[in-house]
Amino acid sequence: MSKVSSVEKNKKRARLAKQFAARRAALKAIIKNRETSPEDRFMAVLKLATLPRNSAKIRYRNRCEVTGRPRAVYRKFKMARVMLRDLASRGQIPGMVKSSW
Repeated sequence: MSKVSSVEKNKKRARLAKQFAARRAALKAIIKNRETSPEDRFMAVLKLATLPRNSAKIRYRNRCEVTGRPRAVYRKFKMARVMLRDLASRGQIPGMVKSSW
């Protein structure tokens, strides 16, 4: 189990990223558009810099839903490899069986 504070901080980042997604996308579209004037683009860069850093999607970390482990997380299951193997061995994941040959 990882620290509760790390998991909660990551949840806050996910919430902020979702909340500011439209605003960040609009500002980035202005910045990337070469048709807009340099002054408008510069103002968009300044507005983007005033947004919270944790509202950037890149700062969100995929974590295991069961343990909070930050590494070796399968996106499809939202679970770390250790827990995925453990639950699959117990037969708690439908359709998943341990392979043997």
